[in-house]
Amino acid sequence: MAPDTDRRSTASCDLPREGVHVGAGAVSSRSEVALGGRAFGTKRRILERYSRTDDGRVVIDIAAGRIADLYDDFDKHASYLKKELDQELVDYIIDSVREIGREPFLVQLSLAAPMDAAVVCRVQTSLHNYFLYLRELEAREMRRLLRTSVILFVAGAALLTASVWMNSLPAVRDVVLGSVIAEGLTIAAWVSLWEALAMFLVNWAPHRRLIGTYERIAKADVRFQEVPHEPES
Repeated sequence: MAPDTDRRSTASCDLPREGVHVGAGAVSSRSEVALGGRAFGTKRRILERYSRTDDGRVVIDIAAGRIADLYDDFDKHASYLKKELDQELVDYIIDSVREIGREPFLVQLSLAAPMDAAVVCRVQTSLHNYFLYLRELEAREMRRLLRTSVILFVAGAALLTASVWMNSLPAVRDVVLGSVIAEGLTIAAWVSLWEALAMFLVNWAPHRRLIGTYERIAKADVRFQEVPHEPES
């Protein structure tokens, strides 16, 4: 469960919409035209599965019987503002946002149970706060990766300096043990430097993209729709 301080921050029920900027790249060859055409066709087929609002935003629709179905059942007595969202719901929203790419979107909750304005406001705020909380967790992980990368880089630089210094001493080069130690320092230095660069270059980008996804979801409008309950036959 997340700390109360991460859930109790107040937010307006009228959450701001996020502006989307789409850029166009230059086409330099026939093969790129063909690949771009296939990619565009695939993207278009994906987007056709979603409905759109009158202003062109993609609707990520989530159907549930009641509001309680949107939340984890671990703590049944906590208020909506402090409850964890259902993990399947969170995964579905994240996957949908990744699937539609840079398209503007809103989240629509289609519920069979009636809703009053106060509950709607609390649910909107809880969704907003929850994805801001997830964004903060990713930001912490990015800072941890940065600290680890810096430590490994500094350690690698220090080991490499020691290795160069030892290899410059004739007394060390002429002794087998000294040569082994100097060679070991060189290997350890390059391993440390490589780990630092790999950790930063490989792991940084996925965390940054996930933070961007969380920010987009937190800023998205949340719309409610009451659907008639179908009687069982």
